[in-house]
Amino acid sequence: MNTQSNVFLGKDGHAGSTVATGISAPHESAALHVSGEAAYIDDLPELQGTLHCALGLSGKAHARIAGMNLDPVLQAPGVIAVITANDIPGENNCGPVLHDDPVLADGQVQYVGQPVFAVVAHSHDAARRAARLAQIQYEDLPAVLSPQQARSEQAMVVPPMRMRRGDPEAAIASAPQRLAGSFACNGQEQFYLEGQISYAVPKEGHSLHLWCSTQHPSEMQAVLAHVLGWQAHQLQVECRRMGGGFGGKESQSALFACVAAICATRLNRPVKLRLDRDDDFMITGKRHGVHYEYDVGFDGQGRILGLKLDMTLRAGHSADLSEAVATRAVCHVDNAYYIPHIDVQAVCGKTNTQSNTAFRGFGGPQGALITEVLMDAIARQLGLDPLEVRRVNFYGMSERNTTPYGQTVADNVLQPLTDQLVADSQYQARRAAVREFNRDSPVLKKGLALTPVKFGISFNVPAFNQAGALVHVYRDGSVLVNHGGTEMGQGLNTKVAQVTAAELGLDLACVRVTATDTSKIANTSATAASTGTDLNGKAAADAASRIRGRLAEFAAGRWGGSADAVVFAGGVVLVNGQHLPFAQVVDAAYWAQVQLWSEGFYATPGIQWDKQTMTGRPFYYFAYGAAVSEVVIDILTGEWKLLRADLLHDVGRSINPAIDIGQIEGGFIQGMGWLTTEELCWNAEGKLTTHAPSTYKIPAVGDCPEDFRVALFDNPNIKDTVHRSKAVGEPPLLLSFSVFNAIRDAVANAQDAPGEPELNAPATPEAILDALSGLPARSSA
Repeated sequence: MNTQSNVFLGKDGHAGSTVATGISAPHESAALHVSGEAAYIDDLPELQGTLHCALGLSGKAHARIAGMNLDPVLQAPGVIAVITANDIPGENNCGPVLHDDPVLADGQVQYVGQPVFAVVAHSHDAARRAARLAQIQYEDLPAVLSPQQARSEQAMVVPPMRMRRGDPEAAIASAPQRLAGSFACNGQEQFYLEGQISYAVPKEGHSLHLWCSTQHPSEMQAVLAHVLGWQAHQLQVECRRMGGGFGGKESQSALFACVAAICATRLNRPVKLRLDRDDDFMITGKRHGVHYEYDVGFDGQGRILGLKLDMTLRAGHSADLSEAVATRAVCHVDNAYYIPHIDVQAVCGKTNTQSNTAFRGFGGPQGALITEVLMDAIARQLGLDPLEVRRVNFYGMSERNTTPYGQTVADNVLQPLTDQLVADSQYQARRAAVREFNRDSPVLKKGLALTPVKFGISFNVPAFNQAGALVHVYRDGSVLVNHGGTEMGQGLNTKVAQVTAAELGLDLACVRVTATDTSKIANTSATAASTGTDLNGKAAADAASRIRGRLAEFAAGRWGGSADAVVFAGGVVLVNGQHLPFAQVVDAAYWAQVQLWSEGFYATPGIQWDKQTMTGRPFYYFAYGAAVSEVVIDILTGEWKLLRADLLHDVGRSINPAIDIGQIEGGFIQGMGWLTTEELCWNAEGKLTTHAPSTYKIPAVGDCPEDFRVALFDNPNIKDTVHRSKAVGEPPLLLSFSVFNAIRDAVANAQDAPGEPELNAPATPEAILDALSGLPARSSA
């Protein structure tokens, strides 16, 4: 890992100090988190007259509303009002792309858990109790409950997409070896610790202030304007921090923001809507589950010659962000490998279930997972080490280095990164040890797997790759920063503060970052796609460098010398041989009428994408990584344990190694949960039956390996990112593929005859037992 403390030249040519970056500074809210003082939206003092809102939910997967008696709800103790679709003053829609997602159901329900009405009462408890009293009559309609059913009925939320290169049919037909079959991965609940919540407060002059736990304040502002029939400047959306987001608060916070705002403006009272965990599960979308059909041809070394892949995603009842998720899934099927002839088709199946949405990785994990499963399957069919099969398929440097969508893979460090991990993890020796252990152990069987990742960074919609920031320098030398990104625990504000401090040559303690607020930075993009630091860090650096440039000009004019020779470092300004405290220079500049605040802006260059041809340059750069995982399974119970995990990940030149390592560890464990313990189940009536921690199991401390080794790969970004760093939010989640593949390896090692385990994701103990028993794999999409 890199630490930097040298003087550097900023974008304007003036010197500054990077002492604030490359160090493991504590998270800016760490002390507040552990002391319980960090204020989330439900912790904010409630204004006098605040009312509380709850939602009445559909009990049917697909039905017409034949009748609705809400009198018992209105007559319940503490109830002030009941709101239905007829009370929405503007457009009854909260869909982020297509207008197909009603805020409240109007005449028809499309999934169990869809909000039908809202209750406003004096207390949260009274509102929730009253919401259960509604009498709704339904006329059932046919329901689609699985992606396979959606595919067979041609039920889609958006048109299908296809990415093709070469002649895969001919390549597969002439290949010496061939594999064909199906696979499935389930979805995943975001399970943020802080549930969905919005607090709407009417203000003077037909305006509204909304505190919302959201990754996209500007989107909330825009949706509220449509729903209320207002203009954006009447609406202020603020978010200081979230208790987790993971993509689930990018678009889906809109419904709750809209309901709170509608109720608040109708009653002219502050209204808070905070979901119970069960309601959050029942209403909101998850990671898209996927059903795959594949046909792959390869040679005797395991080199893939051609691949045909059909993916059907469980989109849910509306489009939400499914088209973009499917696009990213298609663009990550190649993962780390050059596939000369390829045909990938994706269908976003319309199902009568929750409308699925963004989740860490945004389709990338679903796209890459199937290829990593196939790499191991090819190796087993050929009797080869899966690592060698991966090596022969890796992207090359000067040839075999173009993705199926036409982007050149630059800065390819797959081989050296893998070499380092193989050596550091003692991969070969441990593989031999696993074979020896399995030979002598009749009940416990071990498995070992190494999987790499190549993950593209950027929104593939060029306009989303922009950010703004506002930096104030006060007369005492302290600095206040505001930017358009949102803090959800990932350390974005800490990194932005570090970048700003480095630009001005200050200690990190001199810089403070304030709540994201649409009245300060307008038209922001979602904090998503791992771009938070890339975009907002660059914007903050731009603003700070403008101020530093003005101060350098002023200092040179006041104390002599050249502005280009002025150095800002360690809280001191070095000018013409003098060492002046930064605060002294700032105060003198104020009296000389020098502007001490500035806006900053950044737009990622070179992004372009043609969604009709599925070609272009959708990513600014790639982040790389690899992991080795060793597991043991009990063939009598299906239970398993992760014994050791070795992770090596490329974060470029790290701004904050501690935060980056934390993100890598967290992403890995979250991905492991998706592929092993977290199972979403719907019954025959379309009701989600795993809607609470009692039935839906996320990984706990005991699931983490006792031997957990994480290292950063030394690889400064070749692109002009902020301090040559790389994104770290999403890519490490894909390192968890090594756990799933290690379990499949252990199952294969337990079989009497060589063969491919029939094991879909998640690999729960029940699924492992089924695979060991030779039963057909459960379809879990």
